[in-house]
Amino acid sequence: MVFDYDLIVIGGGSGGLVASKLALGLGKSVAIVEKDRLGGECTNTGCVPSKALIKCGQVARDAQNLNKYGLSNQGAIALNTDKVMDHVRSIIQEVYQTHTPEKLRETGIGVIKGAARFIDRNTIEVGGKRVRAKKFIITTGSSPFVPSIDGLDTVDYLTNENLFELDTLPESIVIIGGGAIGAEMACALNNLGVKVTIVEMQDRMLVHEDEELVEILQAHLREQGITILTNTAVVQVAKDGERVVITCKDEKGNQDVLTEKVLVAVGRQPNLDGLNLDGIGVKTNKRGIETNNKLQTSVPNIYACGDVVGPYQFSHMAFYQAVIAGRNALFPFGPKLNYDNVIWCTFTGPELAHAGLTEQEARKKFGDSIQVFRKPYSELDRSKTDDTMVGLGKFICDKSGRLIGVQILGARAGEVIHEVQLGKYYNIKFAKFYNVIHAYPTYSELVWHAARMAYVEGLKNHPVVKIANKISGLFRSKKK
Repeated sequence: MVFDYDLIVIGGGSGGLVASKLALGLGKSVAIVEKDRLGGECTNTGCVPSKALIKCGQVARDAQNLNKYGLSNQGAIALNTDKVMDHVRSIIQEVYQTHTPEKLRETGIGVIKGAARFIDRNTIEVGGKRVRAKKFIITTGSSPFVPSIDGLDTVDYLTNENLFELDTLPESIVIIGGGAIGAEMACALNNLGVKVTIVEMQDRMLVHEDEELVEILQAHLREQGITILTNTAVVQVAKDGERVVITCKDEKGNQDVLTEKVLVAVGRQPNLDGLNLDGIGVKTNKRGIETNNKLQTSVPNIYACGDVVGPYQFSHMAFYQAVIAGRNALFPFGPKLNYDNVIWCTFTGPELAHAGLTEQEARKKFGDSIQVFRKPYSELDRSKTDDTMVGLGKFICDKSGRLIGVQILGARAGEVIHEVQLGKYYNIKFAKFYNVIHAYPTYSELVWHAARMAYVEGLKNHPVVKIANKISGLFRSKKK
């Protein structure tokens, strides 16, 4: 049987790029099939533009507080939101230039433009042309899930797919959904002068995060001017001239919110349409493609990774899964999935970083044998110099003193958490971080200060220290 490639990767997003480069590096012939732009959701409508917009918002907020730092501007600071969106799109284009079709072809990776449809387990059809491969990796990503809300289809609602196409920012926006996308965009848009309302059905935003830290974050966002409606559902959407009326329902009844724009951010769904997976026997469910712990589907030569598999829909998890899928597709005896050290960061203001179990999850699993070491940002000297006092680090250890979870709310939390993530991965006792010299003054001292508590706790409970304290106590009593 003649094959065109050793491996064809369907989908040129985060996972697809990693898998194809891995295959090329291992000496295999490989091609990517992509129907839209390479880079996928992350480059074009997700991670990259959202972080660019967040940065614009941070600069805008800092500019409004110049007097606080003894600085002044001769004239009023003008916020040109059309220029803001131009800047965001320029960053998208800058990142895209690193993985254009031309760049990939130069390295030896084939790029096939169009939508793939399986004909059989070794053959796909793209634009009327059939291509054959020994192995396939499906990494087609996900799309925004749009809930069934009365009247929503009568308005020009936004999702992350078209938000960054706006020529200018609205005066007001209602964000349906208080998850990561909703929370991040709320912070960015609020900093850029948009009146923001978040509507969340659950009793709090970011329901997968530590309850205590979310409460601190919500209180801070409200102080910043963001309206947050929890335990509230959107039951109707209607046009009112150039504006939109959002009818919300909570335990007290209905209330209307008048807004210029609506952003839907209630989750994502896997991109499976048109692949003909049922036709070739690849099993799927409502969450996406079913795989084993080697990311192999029900058809042995077809693998899958990224958002189309889940359960963690992050670009860095697509990177991780792409390596697992790639190695198993190309060689025998490849690695198995291990989700013990999943990590993520929600880029709100301040950031909320997460690794392992929350305190609530840890107590449910291990009871009161866990230890929780806490350090507020307000006690860090760097927070005082930078005026980043809002935040708290929680370091959760099992009874042996090893980390089972870390939750950090605060400035640069996404960077700070990686030190302890490394320790968690290598099963290092948390108290040992106290022996590591940390530069002063930095946000990383958060880890050092919390580790000191674990170190002291360990010393107090050490048998030798207990005996020494007992002997010391006897001497003191004799002297009296």
